[in-house]
Amino acid sequence: MNFKGYSDYRHDTVARIGVLVASLGTPEAPTASAVRRFLASFLSDPRVVELPRPVWWLILHGIILRIRPSPVARLYQSIWREDGSPLLSFARRVGQSLQAELDSRGRSIEIRLGMRHGLPSIETALEELRQAGVQRLLVFPLYPQYSGSTTGSTFDAVAQVLSTWRWVPELRMIAQYHDHSGYLEALAETIRRSWKEAGRGERLLISFHGLPKRYLLAGDPYHCQCQKTARLLTERLGLKEGEWQIAFQSRFGREEWLKPYADHLLQAWAEAGIKRVDVVCPGFAVDCLETLEEMAQRNRELFLRAGGEEYRYIPALNDEPAHICALTDLVEQHIQGWSEADLGGGREATGQAAERSRQRALALGAKQ
Repeated sequence: MNFKGYSDYRHDTVARIGVLVASLGTPEAPTASAVRRFLASFLSDPRVVELPRPVWWLILHGIILRIRPSPVARLYQSIWREDGSPLLSFARRVGQSLQAELDSRGRSIEIRLGMRHGLPSIETALEELRQAGVQRLLVFPLYPQYSGSTTGSTFDAVAQVLSTWRWVPELRMIAQYHDHSGYLEALAETIRRSWKEAGRGERLLISFHGLPKRYLLAGDPYHCQCQKTARLLTERLGLKEGEWQIAFQSRFGREEWLKPYADHLLQAWAEAGIKRVDVVCPGFAVDCLETLEEMAQRNRELFLRAGGEEYRYIPALNDEPAHICALTDLVEQHIQGWSEADLGGGREATGQAAERSRQRALALGAKQ
């Protein structure tokens, strides 16, 4: 096997810190063919679907990829933006804003965005970081609550790419930040702002992406971390029991998933006489199909048909300044102890350090 390396390594190269900001991914276009490619990658991930591979391969290719792409493509068409997929657009803005905030704090850190499924790929992002001289790598999956199907899968993808490198960087990963104070305050701030602008509903629904119940029983901490996020968030908001409820959305297939189901709960609330609800999805760092179509559109229609009168979806944090500040704080927290993080002066200081390294190498007889 030919490992990727630096055959022309320069002695004025100073080790850099790189941050891979990773997200799930999205189809390249709201078409059946693009959705089919995306679903084939996503649903082939053994972290996502934990079933025997031969059995699942037959189900996936014999049934799902034949019937699901067209209806899913129509859902994407209902939320597609002029600049493309909402998830990719918002994730790019998060990455750009994170880079700008780190630069403003004097940090010489390279930020790249990579998708677990789709483009830009994790492999492409890591190669760009390698070419930039990154020798210390922080992997930052944009999943506040850990699950093997999201954060664990991201680690698998990163490890697969790094297994092809000759010079493997020092590696750290932010596995979760479900109880981080900055993240929680950013969430609380968006909810308070929504209440100030449009009034407060009778109930707050805190909805997280669903997961098969057997994953919880097998030891996945996701459910517990969702519960903790909801508890800490409602404490900040001063909500009492009965004024809020956690739920889980986006289930797939026939097996039991984490409960209560968001759509069932919303219908029950409306039928019980609850007229006004607010909905927030703290597990989604950026808005995507599951928030903009399922929660903001489809479940709104369900609630109103069942007798509700007002349904307000509170957007994901996206590139809100408080969110970017929290993410930057997390990066700074996790790079502590890396000498490059302590240079100060940002990119100018890094360049000066590079020149000092080159001069030392020349004094020792280096050719360049």
